[in-house]
Amino acid sequence: MTGFSLEGKVVLVTGSSRGIGRAIGLRLARAGAKVVVSSRKLEHVQAVADEIEAAGGESLAIQAHVGRTDEVRTLVERTVENWGQIDVAINNAATNVHIGPLLDASEGQWDKILDTNVKSVFRVCQAVAPHMEAQGGGKIINIASVAGLRPSPTMGIYSVSKAAVIALTKALAAELGRANIQVNAIAPGIVKTRFSQMMWQVEQIAEPILAHLPLDRFGEPEDVAAMALYLAAPVSDYITGAVFVVDGGMNVASAVG
Repeated sequence: MTGFSLEGKVVLVTGSSRGIGRAIGLRLARAGAKVVVSSRKLEHVQAVADEIEAAGGESLAIQAHVGRTDEVRTLVERTVENWGQIDVAINNAATNVHIGPLLDASEGQWDKILDTNVKSVFRVCQAVAPHMEAQGGGKIINIASVAGLRPSPTMGIYSVSKAAVIALTKALAAELGRANIQVNAIAPGIVKTRFSQMMWQVEQIAEPILAHLPLDRFGEPEDVAAMALYLAAPVSDYITGAVFVVDGGMNVASAVG
């Protein structure tokens, strides 16, 4: 299984204080990576770093607001200063401050979602790419959503933002490929996290979804973390500009149903 080993690699995960980001950090640490976990509140992300180290891994917690360019640059610089390199960057930080009819949204809600979900990905990629190019390559993994492939009712701005993440992933893959930097995206469906808890905890919402879901269950954060491991590991070195759907079959069920 050497193709899945991350021994000697340094991984940065944004939005990693809980849910999918936390699961990715833990999974990649088990594969041998040194993991930098980051979020807006240091105490939350420090708990994840402590969890990684308690399991025998190496981790560093860094507070950073992905909406602030200076903090993103400091995050990347501290990662390189601490471990000398940055091999994998995983953009997981996201928000959704508007649920309801798209045209009812305010410009402020548009700005918040697009800044956090899209421009933050740009900020991190802009900061890490020079380091990756100087060291001979690297990998960028952007967490998108099936909502970016098929817009979700009442989540219009979020859907637009995740479609933009997918487009950004493909554009960067085309531009950075000759620097040996692979850029890919993961599009989760409904995963059992606090972020999406209304969709899987509220019976009236959850039951109709499950009735049409081929695998008959909602996702777990570890399901997405497994795909992140694949894309971070050497086994996927010839893949770039791709979008990997991890949704229990939701997207294909919607297409036929």
